[in-house]
Amino acid sequence: MRTSRLEAFSDGVIAIIITIMVLEMKVPHEPKLGALVKLVPVFLSYVLSFAYVAIYWNNHHHLMHATSRVNGAVLWANMHLLFWLSLVPFTTGWMGENHFEALPTALYGVNLLFAAVSYWVLVRVIVRNEGQDSHLAKAMGRDLKGMVSVLMYLVAVPASFLEPVVARLIYLVIALLWVVPDKRIERALRGASEGR
Repeated sequence: MRTSRLEAFSDGVIAIIITIMVLEMKVPHEPKLGALVKLVPVFLSYVLSFAYVAIYWNNHHHLMHATSRVNGAVLWANMHLLFWLSLVPFTTGWMGENHFEALPTALYGVNLLFAAVSYWVLVRVIVRNEGQDSHLAKAMGRDLKGMVSVLMYLVAVPASFLEPVVARLIYLVIALLWVVPDKRIERALRGASEGR
């Protein structure tokens, strides 16, 4: 089975996720600057989550570009990723509405942790389907950046209860770590097309 349907479905789900997130920002009923100031935590949580969803969309795009075929296991692994991403609007809204309190910040981190793990699972399932000699397998290697991200989430979640600002900084650092699309796949595909 080709990847086009999987990619189109995933694109649609991610577009809906972004739409839901922006709809969670309620328009103030007062035409005053103070009304907007009250929305700052909600807006900041939206910006961070928008960046995360965009990162997943970019890396998913690159991943599908490097994938030649999918099977049932790949479809289910992709649905697993989309499940965790679909919870981002809820955890984002709860964290923003509650001004980054400990429990909502921790739950946001748990959501991001499981999204990261599910992306890792998706990559591993695709590599198993494509074969260990595939361009994707060579490009992903040990995936040090992915493992470091998971470890950082594992630090951030309990840190949310000790000092939520530390957790938020960790979430921001991870987003900055991934904001540039994963170049490993691009390099591997470029090398393959050049006959290396």
